[in-house]
Amino acid sequence: MLDLGAAKPQTLENFIVGQNRELLQLLQDYLPAARQPREPFVYLWGEAGAGKTHLLRALATAPGSRYLPADAGEDAWRYDSEIRLYLVDDCQALSADAQIAVFALFNQIRENGGAMVSAGDAAPAALALREDLRTRLGWGLIYQVHGLSDDEKIAALTRAAESRGISLSAGVLPYLITHFRRDMPSLSAMLDALDKYSLETQRPITLPLLRSLLQLEAETKTR
Repeated sequence: MLDLGAAKPQTLENFIVGQNRELLQLLQDYLPAARQPREPFVYLWGEAGAGKTHLLRALATAPGSRYLPADAGEDAWRYDSEIRLYLVDDCQALSADAQIAVFALFNQIRENGGAMVSAGDAAPAALALREDLRTRLGWGLIYQVHGLSDDEKIAALTRAAESRGISLSAGVLPYLITHFRRDMPSLSAMLDALDKYSLETQRPITLPLLRSLLQLEAETKTR
């Protein structure tokens, strides 16, 4: 069975920087979370697959941090003096109750200390949220997370393959990024699957092998 679900741990070190070098340098200040960063509030925005969740989950590995998806339970939004870094993901998907909770959390962090890094699919002013929360999200630093270009994705996947001694025939990676999910976690998982499939079938990684694996993946999804 084809399994693309085994995600690798997300860290700042394995985030592919692209055009986001300044942002990555800034986020280093939030590790460890016990240290108070210079900027208590940061908002990240960008298209799906740009790496926002990767960055938040990477920061969440530090002690004293809490990752908060948009559908987090009611108790998760409560301020806790032991938590120094709150990481709010998918702000555009916050329910009405969650928006109230994030607004309250923001104010408590401001009054009592701590930091919040939040993320959404658009800049704060463009989010369909209550006005007071949009205003709060726009108070701190705002960074667009730039997705990788196709050339950057190919270069990153090529480096990953070379570091592991994986031999890829010409055309495999350009075909992959145009016929498969385009976010880097999915592409990296497919590279791993290609390597495993190549070993299992005793076939080199060529376009026919990639097409065979993509077909297998499509069939697995329809079962």
